[in-house]
Amino acid sequence: MNIDKIKRVYLLGIGGIGMSGLARYFRRLGCEVAGYDRTSTELTRALEAEGMPITYSDDVATVPANFQEPSEETLLIFTPAIPKDLALKAFFVNQGHELFKRSQVLGFISASRFTIAVAGTHGKTTTSTMVAHILKDSGYDCSAFLGGISSNYQNNVLFGENNVVVVEADEYDRSFLTLHPNIAIVTSADADHLDIYGDPEELVTSFKLFLDRVVDGGDKIVKKGLPFSGNITYSREEQCDAYAENVHVRDGEFYFDYHSADLTIKDIHLGIPGLHNVENAVAAITVAKLLEIDADKIVQALSNFKGVKRRFEFLVRTKEHVYIDDYAHHPEELRAFLTSMKKLYPNKKLTVVFQPHLFTRTRDFIDGFAEVLGLADELLLMEIYPARELPIEGVDSSWLLSKIELENKRLVSPEEVLEIVKSESPELVVTVGAGDIDKLVKPLSDILRNDK
Repeated sequence: MNIDKIKRVYLLGIGGIGMSGLARYFRRLGCEVAGYDRTSTELTRALEAEGMPITYSDDVATVPANFQEPSEETLLIFTPAIPKDLALKAFFVNQGHELFKRSQVLGFISASRFTIAVAGTHGKTTTSTMVAHILKDSGYDCSAFLGGISSNYQNNVLFGENNVVVVEADEYDRSFLTLHPNIAIVTSADADHLDIYGDPEELVTSFKLFLDRVVDGGDKIVKKGLPFSGNITYSREEQCDAYAENVHVRDGEFYFDYHSADLTIKDIHLGIPGLHNVENAVAAITVAKLLEIDADKIVQALSNFKGVKRRFEFLVRTKEHVYIDDYAHHPEELRAFLTSMKKLYPNKKLTVVFQPHLFTRTRDFIDGFAEVLGLADELLLMEIYPARELPIEGVDSSWLLSKIELENKRLVSPEEVLEIVKSESPELVVTVGAGDIDKLVKPLSDILRNDK
């Protein structure tokens, strides 16, 4: 695949966060870009406004004529999240097109660049965005393909003038094995995607293979305690090659010290909350240190870092109400998020609205979800968001609710969430999940902002 020859790009699943980043990348290069997605969203509408036509119908008649015939100037990209029986995919295959996964294309783009790849079952989106922001804000510069919308740049793809690219390396479907990083970070390797991997050991094996793809002389930055290692370990507070110390909350903001063998930075202000984000920052600082970025510039960038949409995102922060939205959908992500909420607001009643994501994930981690959701003071539990899956008998939110040892817990519909929040006016509300729970963000925000 010669990326330089591409003039037309069609994306099946263009509305995905990673796919939309590629769409914007090729559009920026001057290519004609079009695509398909199942539903219209805020992101697909943004792409359309940027000049990329999108169809929401699985109908071959909607494919523009100049995309139909195979050509070295036409690139077809698909995401594994699309249905296997998608008519559009079958049409392109029958026409003789070679279809590439998003991860393969990302591999092509990054092959000739100095690549910083961030992997992990959780933490990778915030950490990769944090690394990219430090490089941008300090003047070092980079391009970046991110797994979320950066709040600093209001985009999921960044363009730089140098040869450095930061990529979020996705372990789903072993996608990250197309990359050859110069610097790799692994933030976590908790069991996940067991519908793909079968068992946790296979997932661990994939992370080891990812680290094996780091170029000779490159750096492997691995969180301390994982079942594999690199040449640099990092941790939130456990002493190792790079770690945080004196982590504390001051005036509602997180501060910490950074320590490594040859660098100490005192009293760093982190622009986003969360104990887990302190740990992410340690990894990001370690990358910046390897690139010899000045410590003062690192401190400045972390202080003005605004985070990622749907990652510990403050929507309402008034005297009466605090409302935060987060993408957490694995028990360990939930634990990190809810623990940080308790540290940040120890004297407020915490109302958690949670939407489980996938029947298989709920089944595989039912006890972990039940335990961690017990950290809430009040739980409003929604039905499981199926995404790409069919229902599994006996696996539903009623089963999960029955396992949670919490007095104040309810199974609710999205409409009931809005009614409860409007009538009960909770002081501290969080919405959490990776499905379509984000549709509640605007109406909940409106309710809580107008409740005086």
